[in-house]
Amino acid sequence: MDKSFTVDHLQVFLRGTFHNHLFIFVAIVFIGMNLVGCQNKTVKETNDVQTDSIAIEPETTYFPAIDRYLVNKIGTQYAQGEYCIPFHSIVGVDERNADDILVWGSYWLFHYNQVGDTLKTVSGGNHPGLMHIRQTENGFEVIGFDQVADGSDFLKSSKQLFGDKFAVFQAIQGDDKKRERLRTDAIADYVKRNQLKVTMYQDEGWPVIVLP
Repeated sequence: MDKSFTVDHLQVFLRGTFHNHLFIFVAIVFIGMNLVGCQNKTVKETNDVQTDSIAIEPETTYFPAIDRYLVNKIGTQYAQGEYCIPFHSIVGVDERNADDILVWGSYWLFHYNQVGDTLKTVSGGNHPGLMHIRQTENGFEVIGFDQVADGSDFLKSSKQLFGDKFAVFQAIQGDDKKRERLRTDAIADYVKRNQLKVTMYQDEGWPVIVLP
């Protein structure tokens, strides 16, 4: 057999093999890029669907708005703790005007620090008065708060603000046991909602109160 013929044919064969392999390699890379592009597009489209499906549920009661106001507006006037927990006793409500819902009440809030499984009271107080609340597209917001005056003007101011509801207000203010039950329930709800490892709370100089 002619040696030159064999070498020439071998070179042709190798060149052909190289081009075939190069074609196959390019084809694989092209297909892989398209597959990755399709996968990324699918993930993006899935994320878009998930984002669009998230909706903010509107509030159905004005109590969360009252709590927000007590924490964010009134609570800043006190010595701060780890947690600020409000509660309230409602005396009367006038809902005839959605742009100015009137809510008379005795409003409380306390700041606490957690020590072990106990919430220790840092500060807090009582703010009776009349809240003005507006209904919005997604819920409610407090637009004003007429507070009862302190000190020697407390009685006169209370009568003016509560009017024909003053007797109910007096009864609520004088019921210490009911007020403490409301406070205990508010703390227990806060602890559960925020998954705190807390079983008790305590005012300085007083025995601990076990949460339900």
